[in-house]
Amino acid sequence: MIICFDIGGSAIKIGHAYAAEHVRPIGRVPTPGRDFAAFTAVLREAIAAAGVSPARAAFSIAGIVDPDTGIARVANIPCLNGRVLQRDLTLALGLPVDLANDADCFALAEAVVGAGRGHDTVLGLILGTGVGGGVVVRGRLLDGPGGFAGELGHGPVTQRVVGDPPVTLPAFPCGCGQSGCLDAVCGARGIEMLHRHLHPGASADSHAIIAGWQAGAARESRTVAIWLEILSGPLAVAQNLLGAGIIVAGGGLSNSRPLIEALDRELRSRVLCRVERPLIVRAECAIEPGLVGAAILGLRETREAVSA
Repeated sequence: MIICFDIGGSAIKIGHAYAAEHVRPIGRVPTPGRDFAAFTAVLREAIAAAGVSPARAAFSIAGIVDPDTGIARVANIPCLNGRVLQRDLTLALGLPVDLANDADCFALAEAVVGAGRGHDTVLGLILGTGVGGGVVVRGRLLDGPGGFAGELGHGPVTQRVVGDPPVTLPAFPCGCGQSGCLDAVCGARGIEMLHRHLHPGASADSHAIIAGWQAGAARESRTVAIWLEILSGPLAVAQNLLGAGIIVAGGGLSNSRPLIEALDRELRSRVLCRVERPLIVRAECAIEPGLVGAAILGLRETREAVSA
């Protein structure tokens, strides 16, 4: 059995994994975000409560790991930020530890047991509070545990002159310290900021904006049209580079099937290799993808350790 943890800023989700298709969510506990000793104590309690000794502990984390130094950048959990996290968790738990970025775990789960099954290359696209992603090639993460590959949310790439009639947008600042990132304008908070910028005095959350667009409201329709234009260009570049068989969308914005279908149409009009079938589809993994992706990592490492 592999014990899996999906580490978020407010809660730690726990699961037991016996196979990629057999992951049992056990529950969740609050995240002790500022105290590493308290954080690892919560993990040890979960391991002790399992009743059997896990072969490994596998983690999905909302951060990235420097592939050269092993140092983690986990902005929303200060006690993990700046640590050589795999080493420190291995020492604290007394178990082999596997780590991956949460977007990578999502992509891995969808590639193996979700909407990406049967495709050699899968791009996972997170459209949540912000924008993220991960890439899986033949069932393996493209960059191992680093968490960088597929992160198209960051980098100064957003188109500035957009829409019909055209409007010139500023390079909106991003939480990563750069300006002009997709993360700043194409996640849920980003589309809300875009709406306020395009329509001064207007204030609506992402759900209301999408509902208004679906109902044909003029302001919301303009916002969504510009959002689609901003996002689909860089996404087309990613698709041209990777040649993904499928792009699987997750996160809160992906709950709108019409929005994902519209993004798919916009993308397919921009890529070099035109296809008639959808390229972007909604996620299908029924169990928490962070737990499932972490489980796949741990189970694979267990098999490879046994066969070595």
